Amino acid sequence: MHEDILINVTPFETRVALVEQGAVQEIHIERSIQRGYVGNVYLGKVSRVLPGMQSAFVDIGLDRAAFIHVADLRQNRVERTQGASPTPIEKLLFEGQSLLVQVIKDPLGTKGARLSTQISIAGRMLVYLPFDPHIGVSQRIGGDAERQALRDRVISLMPKEEKAGFIVRTQAECASDEEIAADQQYLRNLWARILDRIKTQGAPSVVYTDLDLTQRVLRDIVTPNTGSIIVDSRTVVQEMRDWAKIYTPSVMDLIQHHRGSRPLFDTANVDEEIKRALSRRVDLKSGGYLMIDQTEALTTIDVNTGGYIGGRNFDDTIFKTNLEAAVALARQLRLRNLGGIIILDFIDMDNARHKDSVLEELHKALSKDRTRVTINGFSQLGLVEMTRKRTRDSLAHQLCEPCPTCQSRGSVRTARSVCYEILREVLREAKQFNPKEFRILASQEVVDLFLEEESQHLAVAGDFIGKPITLEVDPHHTQEQYDIILS
Repeated sequence: MHEDILINVTPFETRVALVEQGAVQEIHIERSIQRGYVGNVYLGKVSRVLPGMQSAFVDIGLDRAAFIHVADLRQNRVERTQGASPTPIEKLLFEGQSLLVQVIKDPLGTKGARLSTQISIAGRMLVYLPFDPHIGVSQRIGGDAERQALRDRVISLMPKEEKAGFIVRTQAECASDEEIAADQQYLRNLWARILDRIKTQGAPSVVYTDLDLTQRVLRDIVTPNTGSIIVDSRTVVQEMRDWAKIYTPSVMDLIQHHRGSRPLFDTANVDEEIKRALSRRVDLKSGGYLMIDQTEALTTIDVNTGGYIGGRNFDDTIFKTNLEAAVALARQLRLRNLGGIIILDFIDMDNARHKDSVLEELHKALSKDRTRVTINGFSQLGLVEMTRKRTRDSLAHQLCEPCPTCQSRGSVRTARSVCYEILREVLREAKQFNPKEFRILASQEVVDLFLEEESQHLAVAGDFIGKPITLEVDPHHTQEQYDIILS
């Protein structure tokens, strides 16, 4: 499938859109003051060991201490492969210990970054494993014969004294021996520079920083299906070409400067797609829709028929809506970068073949996703449970913040509920104080309701306390905010 990559560059942020057949499939954003940490390698210092949780906090120089679990320690991974019982973390780490670690998950919400001591350095064709002699091949590469052939090629190009290992990436499938050997040498040289920094730097300190977004595009996002890489900055075009000339010469000709009069992202309506990706509702072409709710624990996606009545019968309508929803929600997961536990609530289907077809369509749509996805099928409640690996913040977490009006509840009290609360508060204060007047400062919506539908209740309250009650609009008050002034 033909893909185009659009890169919008400003001094404060870089945005990347992956466009397939005119539709935006992925959005990547990197801000100059808010770069992610995934892939970075640090010389950290253990600040606290927690035997009860089999984990430890490690100071790597960030605002919050990072977190490492016993399962992410290299020693225990080796023991598990040998069938041995894992060693408790308190026997492997101690407070004040220097530790070479890599960030595998960015800080999310109130949680610090997650770390691993199983270091891996990504190149274009290969991933370098300095502490693991294993030679692995990406699961996305064809059958067993193709995978074994690639493994043999990589082993044949390695020096005999090489003690590290590699994971073969999908880009290596069409690469020549010269390109694979060059990637091996680049990664070995990069690891040598990291070791030199470790010798001269104290903990905590960063010893390797992953590539910036434009370079990661060339390393991770470009595929044989990429038709063009269009950038709206001449400076960045030249920088990308210089980088590609050394590491990915095959993609140099794809890098182009945007010369149109319209802004680059306007040509594919990317900004409109971003706005839609921040809303709960996603409309389907048939008239159905998805409702997407993201919480700290999990993400739920509810499928609804909406105004779609195009099927031959009720079952056919539901089936067609669910098929369309399977494709749409797979795109939304990529577009919004949703991760963790995801619960899909398709419209209930009684036909087992319909269920199998919907799951098959979902698997097919998710096969384009570079992020690891696991689908568990329909549960007894008719829900599809799945997981999608989460390493970076979702699009909503990058671009939005909790609502100060509703305190992240996702709703506010109605104007009528606020009116009744104000009246209760006035009656309560009238029992304690004896002012000449009660003056209510509230939002326009609340005051309008008091003057119209709730005017009788306001008058009854005034007669009951024997004091005048006046109203005043405060444009700075939200619907739930008010003040009662005694004068």
